[in-house]
Amino acid sequence: MMNLTETVTESERLYEGRVVSLRVDSIVLPNGKPGKREVVEHGGAIAVVALDAAGNVLLVRQFRLPTGGTLLEVPAGGIEAGEDPALAAGRELAEEIGFTPGKLTALYEAYVAPGYCTEKIWGYLAEELVAAPGAHTDHDEFVETVALSLEDALAAITDGRIQDLKSVACLTMAARLLAQRG
Repeated sequence: MMNLTETVTESERLYEGRVVSLRVDSIVLPNGKPGKREVVEHGGAIAVVALDAAGNVLLVRQFRLPTGGTLLEVPAGGIEAGEDPALAAGRELAEEIGFTPGKLTALYEAYVAPGYCTEKIWGYLAEELVAAPGAHTDHDEFVETVALSLEDALAAITDGRIQDLKSVACLTMAARLLAQRG
């Protein structure tokens, strides 16, 4: 089996932010030649398909500056340092849609863009939702809750109403799991 490992010889930190940091790594490639890698560091995130008692998926609409528009997404958010992803899922659901999961099922773990970013997302299915009175969004977060049937949410992927990849993955995996259950 071929050795594909790249060895870091030096790292230069260019930016340290609240959500992401940026470093440039000097490396030695598997063939012994030097190279450079730009790496966006991110602490990880969760994404959750929240299924209410009527079988609707609770999504959020929010403006996303990098896209220049408003997107329809599953509730999601960052994982705090040392936080268990499942606990982050419950916290984010409470903050974004005002519910916590009575039942939480892991769907997947995946890297967002492993060619340049360390961010990993944990996807979950939340069922048996319990109201979380007093929960509120972050001071800089403005979201609107939208309820769609799972079928309509899947159609929204196909017709372009949902363009957020974490939502596409999470909804697709939840639909697969629910179909397997019967």
